[in-house]
Amino acid sequence: MTEIKKEPTGFVRISDEVLNVIAATAATEADGVIRQAWLSGTRASRKQMAKCTNVAVKNKIVSIQLTIAVKFGAKIHEVSADVQKRVKDAVETMTGLSVAEVNVTVGAIVGEKSREKPKT
Repeated sequence: MTEIKKEPTGFVRISDEVLNVIAATAATEADGVIRQAWLSGTRASRKQMAKCTNVAVKNKIVSIQLTIAVKFGAKIHEVSADVQKRVKDAVETMTGLSVAEVNVTVGAIVGEKSREKPKT
């Protein structure tokens, strides 16, 4: 649990699970990232995607590690850079915390569904 705000009237805390969901959701918005095959071969829920995300917070500085599945043919370096930017922006905008790093691991490449072979 990360405390982001403390005032005389009370405080605000964000759970690590919420940070994981923010990061995972932002990552799936990047072109080339496959949500439906989020390393499990099935359509993944936000909570399942968050399991592939690890967030560490120290002194209100966030480090994020996440694993993504990328569409076959996509430029991995461009997809990864887009994921890093989207995740950093989303976490900083929604929480007010600073993101020091977003480390992306490409854990799978997902191709198009195989087409049926024509009958002979």
